[in-house]
Amino acid sequence: MRLWSIHPKYLDAKGLVALWREALLAKKVLNGKTRGYKHHPQLKRFQEYKKPLSAINSYLYNVYMEAKNRNYNFCKSKIDDDKILIGIIPITEGQVKFEFTHLCRKLKERDKVRYKLLCSEGKKLLDLNPIFYLVPGKIETWEKI
Repeated sequence: MRLWSIHPKYLDAKGLVALWREALLAKKVLNGKTRGYKHHPQLKRFQEYKKPLSAINSYLYNVYMEAKNRNYNFCKSKIDDDKILIGIIPITEGQVKFEFTHLCRKLKERDKVRYKLLCSEGKKLLDLNPIFYLVPGKIETWEKI
């Protein structure tokens, strides 16, 4: 499971679809509707927020909006909460850099055009999924390296 902190606009088609599915699974886990994945490290930041379901619904909304911008047909009815939260979960600079490097490795294999546009420019800081806000720090402790 990979719940990207960086904005979904950077993902290729395969990555965006996978993110949607994985975020829906995360929502089921946070809602207590699965047996597995309850302790998955990617969920920790959502579980630590005072309203985990509101956080994951807001996350899903941002993924949905990117899909809509690309004319993909994601089902908005899978997002329960109408109140979309922004800037509610901190994410470290080190985590964002790690994810950017990880994404570039994936894009190099799957989408060479997107890789050239995004990764070969030497970009340092990316936009985040709007539910996150940037804080100083190393890679998050929940990240599997």
